[in-house]
Amino acid sequence: MKIENPTPIQWHFSERAQQLQSSVIREILKVTMRPEIISFAGGLPSPATFPVERMRSAFDSVLSRQGKVALQYGPSDGYAPLREWIADSLSIDGAKIVPEQVLMLSGSQQGLDLLGKVLIDEGSKVLVETPSYLGALQAFSVYRPEFVSVPTDGSGLLPDAVADIGSGARMLYSLPNFQNPTGRTLSIERRTALVETCARLGLPLIEDDPYGALSYRGAPLPKMLTMNPGGVIYMGSFSKVLTPGIRLGYVVAPLPLVRKLEQAKQAADLHTAQLTQMVVHEVIKDGFLKEHIPTIRTLYADQCRAMLDALAEFFPAGATWTRPEGGMFIWATLPKHIDSMKLLDEAVAQNVAFVPGAPFYANTPESNTLRLSFVTVPPEKIREGVAKLGKLIAAKM
Repeated sequence: MKIENPTPIQWHFSERAQQLQSSVIREILKVTMRPEIISFAGGLPSPATFPVERMRSAFDSVLSRQGKVALQYGPSDGYAPLREWIADSLSIDGAKIVPEQVLMLSGSQQGLDLLGKVLIDEGSKVLVETPSYLGALQAFSVYRPEFVSVPTDGSGLLPDAVADIGSGARMLYSLPNFQNPTGRTLSIERRTALVETCARLGLPLIEDDPYGALSYRGAPLPKMLTMNPGGVIYMGSFSKVLTPGIRLGYVVAPLPLVRKLEQAKQAADLHTAQLTQMVVHEVIKDGFLKEHIPTIRTLYADQCRAMLDALAEFFPAGATWTRPEGGMFIWATLPKHIDSMKLLDEAVAQNVAFVPGAPFYANTPESNTLRLSFVTVPPEKIREGVAKLGKLIAAKM
């Protein structure tokens, strides 16, 4: 029976809920759904790289052979054979990772939330790069930390600066490989210095590595995890090397921390879907990634080259940009007087979209920056979109 004339509910949101904000990127993506938009906005892998037939075959195989197991609840820490595969793949350069250190996640974004939940109290000092991944800033900000921005240059964060500001911090969050949003890569020398500095300070170092396999040169740099397995928290994902739709990531951490993360995960979603874990293991267990990832690298390298060529041709003097050696992003810096948020409105009117840079800063935003993603746009459209952007920027010089 329907109740007549119910009193409207006055929603009283928690203080935490009141501070939640929508992702700028997600809001922009709503605009980019229009087919006429040339979108450099989303950090989305190219659908051309998705191994659809391989995934379909794996689903069929898992469901036909182990369907009742795959469709049942699973353990909170994840599917054991997949955790063993991950541990073995990370046990290189003298580092030994055991499956018990691996926690499967419903997308690596969940790992950021869980790390915030178990490591951050209100007012805790958290070190982040300048700029940093927007999704991490969103995940951590729910727990009300004091963000401390680590100075950077064209080669990434400065380890010496961490020594000056890192005392008493709960963690340092970093993306050393083809960083989102800048595309920058931390050198071996800086990785070593950073790991040593964090070890000396007793500072947990988060190594978020969703793009590490996407090196255009084919030889990824050493993982910081292998330099200090007891002090580095490693985060990985299958989104960029298989497909993001399966929402499957993982975190590798020292045992005391990984057990706390597991408890926090139990409270969040009990466990990551057993079916998708089993399917991914079926796909990768016999070495498929070794043949698949090079095709992704080749495609992305070609599209990155197309964008760099277009930027050199169409962006006016006074604009600068990064030249990534892998990954999915280029970071552009415009003259100080140009606000990229206002530029976005003009660009969308010309059917071009990008992500303004200001939201990627934890503290003092630089509004003359922007992020360009090239991996979902064919070269001819890259050239067309960059030409339009260059014209808009030149008009403001």
